[in-house]
Amino acid sequence: MGYYKDIREYLKALDEKGKLFRIKRQMNKDTEIMPLVRLQYRGLREEQRKAFLFDNITDVKGKKYAGSMAVSALSGSAEIYALGMMCQPEEIIQKLADAEAHPIKPKLVTKAPVQEEVHMGEKLMEHGALDEFPIPISIPGYDAGPAVTAPFWVTKDPESGIRNVGTYRVMPKSPTLTGIDWASKLRGAAIHYQKAQAKGMPLPAALCIGGPPSIGYVSVTTYPTDCDELAVAGGIAGEPLEIVKCKTVDLEVPAHAEIVIEGEIGTNEVEMEGPFGESIGFMCLEQPRPLFHVKCITHRKNPVWVAFISQFQPSESSRIKALGSEGTVFKRLRYDMGMDFVKNVAFDETSDTSMLVIQVSRTSQENVWRALEAAAKVHEFSKIIVAVDDFVDPHSLEMVFWEVTHCSQPHRDFKIITRPSTVLIDCSLAPMPELEKLREEKNIRAMAGGEMPDTSILLMNGTIKWPYPPISLPRREFMERAMAIWKEEGLPPLKLVEPVWGLDLGYWSEADKQKAEWALKGEYYKTGKVQAKTRKRLKK
Repeated sequence: MGYYKDIREYLKALDEKGKLFRIKRQMNKDTEIMPLVRLQYRGLREEQRKAFLFDNITDVKGKKYAGSMAVSALSGSAEIYALGMMCQPEEIIQKLADAEAHPIKPKLVTKAPVQEEVHMGEKLMEHGALDEFPIPISIPGYDAGPAVTAPFWVTKDPESGIRNVGTYRVMPKSPTLTGIDWASKLRGAAIHYQKAQAKGMPLPAALCIGGPPSIGYVSVTTYPTDCDELAVAGGIAGEPLEIVKCKTVDLEVPAHAEIVIEGEIGTNEVEMEGPFGESIGFMCLEQPRPLFHVKCITHRKNPVWVAFISQFQPSESSRIKALGSEGTVFKRLRYDMGMDFVKNVAFDETSDTSMLVIQVSRTSQENVWRALEAAAKVHEFSKIIVAVDDFVDPHSLEMVFWEVTHCSQPHRDFKIITRPSTVLIDCSLAPMPELEKLREEKNIRAMAGGEMPDTSILLMNGTIKWPYPPISLPRREFMERAMAIWKEEGLPPLKLVEPVWGLDLGYWSEADKQKAEWALKGEYYKTGKVQAKTRKRLKK
C-alpha cells in the first residue's frame, strides 16, 4: 500500500482502525463542534482519543455548509499521529529524523483534484469566498470570531526561491481579507515577509487546507530556512508528493489538498487582530498583524475542512507540535551535532513544547551539559530543559521528576540562561497592560528585527553523577513472570513506564548480592548470622 494520497484516504484508514468518531447529527460550527471535541482532552486518556468527522454543519445564522469537517484527525494522540506516519508510535521520532535527512522532491503535475472548482474574479464572491467554508469558532464565548487553525501556508523566499510550508493562524476580517499570525520572527513566512518588505513588494502566499497528512506534520514543525518542507513530507511518505501551480500567484501547492486560497500578504500595513485563544492556554489579546488579500479560491467538490483543536493543553495542537519537534531536536543533537549519547527526546504536551526532556546514556557530565546547552539553542520555545538517564522514560513526567528530585542538587545541577524572546504571547513576560503596550509598539518590522524582552531557560541536569545503589524494583525475571501472570489472569491492559524492573547502578557489593540470593532460597537467616557479627553494644 502506498502513502495516503489525500485526507480522505487517511480518514478511511482511521475509521477502519477504530480511531474515528463520525458525527452525523447537525452540529453548529460556532457553538458546538469544538466544545464537543474538547471534552475528550478534558476527560479521556490519550490512548482513548479519536478523530472527529462532522457531516452535517450549520452556523449561528442557520446557514448549512457543503462538505464535512475533520478535527483532531492528524494528532489527536500519538497513535493517531503514527497512523498518519504509517509507523508505530515508538518509531515516530526516527522516521521524522530520517525524512528530514532524506527528503524526496515533489512532482509537478498539470491537473489536480484541488482545482476541480476555481473561483476568481467575479466568481469569487458569487460563491461567498471564505464564507463558503465552515470555519469554526474555537473558543465560543471568548474568541472574536472564527479562525483557520490548520492552514498550511506556502510561501517562497523572494531571494532564493526556496519554499516554506508553515501553520500560521488566520482570522477572517471579510470574505476576501484575513489577518495572519506567525507569532515568531524565526518562522519561514516571517523571514520571507521581511525580504519582500525590503523589496517594496507584497508576498505571494497560498493557504492550503487538507491533503496528505505528512504535509500537516511538516507544516507545524520548525525546520532550517533552506529546507523545503514539501520534500520532507515526501520523505515521510516515501514517494514524491504531487504539486500543481496556483492560478493567480507564482507558487506550487499540494495537488491533493481540499482547498487552496491564493493571494498576497501586504507588506506596507498592519492591523490589529484577535482576541483568540492561544496554544499557551490563555486568551491572546489584540496584536498588530499583516493582512492577506484573497485573489482566488480553488477546491475539491464537497471539500473536507480540516481544523486543529488547539488553545488549552493538552490538545491536538500541543500533541502535533510536541511529536514533530521531537524529531527535529533529536536529529540536530544526535546526528547533526554527533551526540550519539542522546538516546531520545520528549516534549510534554501540556507545556506546548516549553518543556523538553533529553534522555542520555551513561556519559560524562561535560556531555550532559553540552546537550542541554545545545538544545536551548536548537529549540526556540523551550523554557525548561531536563537531562535524564536512559533508564528513565522521558515521556513520563512522574519518572522525570523522580530522578530530578533524587539525583540532583539545584545549586549545582541547575542553570538559568537568558535570551531575547521571539514571541509576545507569553503572559509571564510582563503584566498585561505593559505587554499589550509592547505588542502595539512592536509592529511587524520590529518583531522581526527589533529588540524584544528577555526570556529565561532553566537547564536541569537530573542524571546520576556517580555510582548509585540499585533502583528498588524487583529484578527483571520476576517482573517478566509477573507480567505473564497478569496477562493469564485477564487483568486490565497495562501501559508500563520505564523503569519496569530494578537496575544495578554501580554501587552494590558482592556481599549485598549474596544476601539477595540467600533470600531467594529462603536462607535469609544466613544474613542474620553475618550481620550478628557487626553487633555493637551501646554505651550508657
